[in-house]
Amino acid sequence: MSLYIDADACPVKDEAERVATRHRCVMYVVSNGGLRPSRNPLVETVIVPDGPDVADMWIAERCGPGDVVVTGDIPLAAKCIEAGAQVLRHNGERFTAANIGQQLAMRDLMADLRAANPLGSGGSGKGFTKADRSRFLGALEQALRQAKG
Repeated sequence: MSLYIDADACPVKDEAERVATRHRCVMYVVSNGGLRPSRNPLVETVIVPDGPDVADMWIAERCGPGDVVVTGDIPLAAKCIEAGAQVLRHNGERFTAANIGQQLAMRDLMADLRAANPLGSGGSGKGFTKADRSRFLGALEQALRQAKG
């Protein structure tokens, strides 16, 4: 059992580390740099080369059944689900085999809508709240317990 964090723009790295440590689970914090490594022996900071989706590919190639992945990247979530891992968003929502197709379709639709708006107006999404953080902690706790079997 391992925990993989898609660390670029991840607001819950510290929370994930606390939960992973409590479960004595190895946690991989994967990014293309700019992160301060943890002193925790259960946390491995993985710096991948610059390039499109390099961190995503690193995670997707290694995760599998019994692992948990934290990401907001929908295509990465799809690959990890296909590999048998449990996948959580930063706000605690689960990506599942039952909802990932709809998530991918919505992502593509939103990309098309943004591309069709020449003025670029519109919101950047809702902010990350304390409730999101709390939901994430509960979901990660549940996912790691489930992964332990």
